[in-house]
Amino acid sequence: MSAKQETAIDKQVGGDHYKNCKIQPVEYIESNGLGFLMGNVVKYVTRYAVKKNVQDLEKAQHYIELQLQLNEEGKL
Repeated sequence: MSAKQETAIDKQVGGDHYKNCKIQPVEYIESNGLGFLMGNVVKYVTRYAVKKNVQDLEKAQHYIELQLQLNEEGKL
């Protein structure tokens, strides 16, 4: 019997804060075509739910502010 080959989605570098997610943030982001800025919002909100690090919420807020600014400037 052969062992299951670990895929990139199974692997996490630098922690385990996504290991127990039912849906990996990268899978959700890619499946919904969220792009870089909103993808980072999903990532940091998900991390906050596990790590309770307020800086993750601040980072998510910053990416939302960047998205709003680009929308206001008509760049997106």
